[in-house]
Amino acid sequence: MRRTNVAAIVCLAPLAALLVSCSSGSSSGSSTSGGGGTTISVAASGDTNVQELWQQILIPDFEKANPGSKVNFSFDLHGTNDQQNFAKLAAATQQGKDPGVDLVASFTDKASSAGLLADVGTAVANLANVDPKVVAAGGKGAIPYRASSVLLAFNPAKVASPPQTLDDLLAWIKANPGRFTYNSPKSGGSGQAFVVSVLDSKVPAADRETMTTSYKKDLEKGWDAGFEILRGLNESVYQKGVYPNGNNQVLQLLSSGQIDVAPVWSDQFISGQTAGTIPKSYKVQQIKSPSFTGGAAYVGVTKASKNQDLAFKLANFMLTPEEQAKIADKIAGYPAIAMSKMSPVIQARFESADANNLRPGYFPDHSSDINNQWDQKVPGK
Repeated sequence: MRRTNVAAIVCLAPLAALLVSCSSGSSSGSSTSGGGGTTISVAASGDTNVQELWQQILIPDFEKANPGSKVNFSFDLHGTNDQQNFAKLAAATQQGKDPGVDLVASFTDKASSAGLLADVGTAVANLANVDPKVVAAGGKGAIPYRASSVLLAFNPAKVASPPQTLDDLLAWIKANPGRFTYNSPKSGGSGQAFVVSVLDSKVPAADRETMTTSYKKDLEKGWDAGFEILRGLNESVYQKGVYPNGNNQVLQLLSSGQIDVAPVWSDQFISGQTAGTIPKSYKVQQIKSPSFTGGAAYVGVTKASKNQDLAFKLANFMLTPEEQAKIADKIAGYPAIAMSKMSPVIQARFESADANNLRPGYFPDHSSDINNQWDQKVPGK
């Protein structure tokens, strides 16, 4: 998924290298520039589409709107160094040292849980336009700036009446062997969303809610029935018990006509149609009872930052309708703010996705357990 402007030179290096190798207007990560404007440092991770969003849209727009301000940008492709960068941020904060980064756009869930993010308070006025549940799901100090969800994609030439609910989908898979698949949950979020939805269909609602906000290992026994359902699909999925590795492999199988139905990320599907890699005739919709999971991507201002005011100003700027529309255009990300604040064109684009009603995934430790248990219990013949 997914040129470099002079104020945002990309560095695919760990956070510790930020001060010397990702500077664009100052020799330090958080300092006052010679022109009197303030320089802040942003560290992000993800795929190339996210990299381009920051480089080509968010940072240039912010600097233009705030003359004299500069943003240094460090990007960690695919989050390879997320764990290392988190550890360095934690150590710097604990030691009372400058962490070299003012705003993080990666590992915000862990940073929030560890108390490494500054309290937002009233510093981001545009949060008033974001669903409070979405804000709360990110944890203390986390600020949502875009969102996406997993949807059911299908070829209408082969599937005139697509499944509307999870039960409908499970029945369709068995009635149409070889025409559906999903990637292993460890290899991508679209496959994990399908797995989670099947597990959730057998988990008490109160237990499920608890597992989205905290780690309660004993509640995982409620997944047993769902894993049995998933194993029972082995004979019906494409290549019988052998699963694709990653979101893109599923999209390739769908686009080439080898399968007719699959769970896909909303932004990847829309971007693929725009790029011409997915047929324009293909469609997506959300299922019900339960829906596939989705959620927001968050940023956070670091607690140890010396320039929190400007960092919060950047976060607030990203939540304006104008920037939210550009996020939707650039990477097909759902707006984080209420859809009613967006133009009719944007509202129409995400009509079938129910973008303001996203069902959150599990707490990170539970998600890891799902991946490991799926590996043990599901694949095979």
